[in-house]
Amino acid sequence: MTRLSTTVRGLVTAVAALLTATAASAPAQAEPEPRAPQDFVALNSVDPTIIQEMRYFTPHNFVGERIDGYRQPLCLLTRPAARALHTAQRKLLRQGYSLKVYDCYRPQRAVDHFVRWAKDLDDQAMKTEFYPNVDKTRLFADGYIAEKSGHSRGSTVDLTLVKLPARPTRPYHPGQPLSPCFAPKDERFPDNSVDMGTGYDCFDTLSHTLDPRVQGEQRAHRLLLKTTLEDLGYVNLAEEWWHYTFKPEAYPDTYFDFPVSHGSLTGHH
Repeated sequence: MTRLSTTVRGLVTAVAALLTATAASAPAQAEPEPRAPQDFVALNSVDPTIIQEMRYFTPHNFVGERIDGYRQPLCLLTRPAARALHTAQRKLLRQGYSLKVYDCYRPQRAVDHFVRWAKDLDDQAMKTEFYPNVDKTRLFADGYIAEKSGHSRGSTVDLTLVKLPARPTRPYHPGQPLSPCFAPKDERFPDNSVDMGTGYDCFDTLSHTLDPRVQGEQRAHRLLLKTTLEDLGYVNLAEEWWHYTFKPEAYPDTYFDFPVSHGSLTGHH
């Protein structure tokens, strides 16, 4: 063996040892984030006129903090569900209203966050607004919190109506005084939506879409939202005036966990 080849072999051995040591000391690679299927879209790419107030990206919700998995204040939906909202919006704009979405696709990690919060009976920071008449020990039994959510399948949306021209909504500041979600509209948190009889995510039977105690203008608003959406394939959850699912669902048995962000849609066309 020549002196040169011996030198080369020694160098190769040294480099291999160095690479092995580097690999051993490198941290384990993080699992790549799950991505959305190709037929998920950002609602604002289908209809930029629909107002978005993504509550779980903010601390103004029944937990009182931003919810896991909400990386951006973004409404993601399956394309057929988004297109149906676009058609609804065109009809409503002619009547002087806009849709406003509060939540759309919801990752499983967010639902898990809700479950952890519901089991922590000491955390009742937002009770005054969102569940004033419900004992927190009853949240699972009464159906307000569950281990799975239809939102995670991508065709369910929480939404309301806004009378145009839309006024800005005053931001919520953690620690500010709270009012019950079923108080008269001028006493509730100042949302720029029409009066639906309760605020969004109000854990109370008054949130049942056709509750007979809700009459007059409040009932008319609920029925306008209901009839507009049901004509286009959406089905209302009877216990929540804001909750609608587009049928048939593209993924009726799949609970996704990709984050709510543009990055989850990267590479889509």
